[in-house]
Amino acid sequence: MEDTPQFGELKPPERILMGPGPSNVHYRVYRALATPILGHLDHEFMRIMDEICAMLRAVFKTANRLTIPVSGTGSAGMETSFVNVLEAGDKAVIGINGVFGERMADVAARCGAEVIRIDGEWGNIIDPNRVIDTLKKHPDAKVFAIVHAETSTGAKQPLEEIGKILKERDTIFLVDTVTSLAGCELKVDEWGIDICYSGTQKCLSVPPGLAPITVSEKAIRAMHSKKSKVQSWYLDLNMIERYWGEERFYHHTAPISMLFALREGLRIILEEGLEERFKRHQTVGDYLKSGITELGWRLFAREGHRLPMLTSVVLPSGFNDAQTRKRLLDDYGIEVGGGLGNTKGKIWRIGLMGETCRHKNVDAFLSALRDLDK
Repeated sequence: MEDTPQFGELKPPERILMGPGPSNVHYRVYRALATPILGHLDHEFMRIMDEICAMLRAVFKTANRLTIPVSGTGSAGMETSFVNVLEAGDKAVIGINGVFGERMADVAARCGAEVIRIDGEWGNIIDPNRVIDTLKKHPDAKVFAIVHAETSTGAKQPLEEIGKILKERDTIFLVDTVTSLAGCELKVDEWGIDICYSGTQKCLSVPPGLAPITVSEKAIRAMHSKKSKVQSWYLDLNMIERYWGEERFYHHTAPISMLFALREGLRIILEEGLEERFKRHQTVGDYLKSGITELGWRLFAREGHRLPMLTSVVLPSGFNDAQTRKRLLDDYGIEVGGGLGNTKGKIWRIGLMGETCRHKNVDAFLSALRDLDK
């Protein structure tokens, strides 16, 4: 009989997480994770669920009753958003200027939808006028979807003008805010967004594992009027909303400890204040952009539409991408992200999200970069 393998205590190294996610986590959130668990049908836990929903509404800036955290990462939020409203034969118009726009198109196609692409240059926005013109050509489109903060490029997409048009139409306005929620201005109700999803591991600074989502009454009507069953049992909001609503009908066992962590992360955000938090991300993001351009690096995303919490930079000619990122991680404890898709090996993506968004972290990164350049 083989000996039982022996494993030591888990002691991962400390890192400054300046990649595209996850971000560093506040000690209060870690403490909440260690809170003794309750049953997922315990009346005290249900009170906590209501508190989480109320705080998510404040952060999303919405009055939507169906505002909940989905059990799963941000990609589960994306899948939930599409499978609950799309079915075979529906039209989905999708703005695509990066990896996550492409992923939206893939998910919509898997639902059997006819995908109408609006392709844009990576690092640039998609002109709202192009969106409006395309929607005029396809007035029967069930969904228009776009990424607010394209994590693969560092570009921030303007939404207000598109939302103003879609408020008057049946087309559902679906927005990915995985990177932007709690890091820059987002007004779900004012901007006419019908389905908006995010993830906990970026500007919320909670470990990955939950996907906050908010759904308007217009989108709920579309969800309830589907002729076919939602293709995912686990992500079927028709059932999940009964657990998070007054009925408290059991659907699946909620990730209780992660919900405790989310509650504390949201408390921290609201204590700071959304406007102050946005200002911090913008100020520290500008500080990074200024510092790295002074070192001779060029910014990738289009000027005027650059994200505050994720800066994309073009790598200098002859620069060894993978080796330098490894040295930065091993020698300085700093993680940054490489490029994805057609930007692989060409750009870095430097995140300043939530708890990571501090001047001292920018100083540590720039100092390390100078050392590595010697």
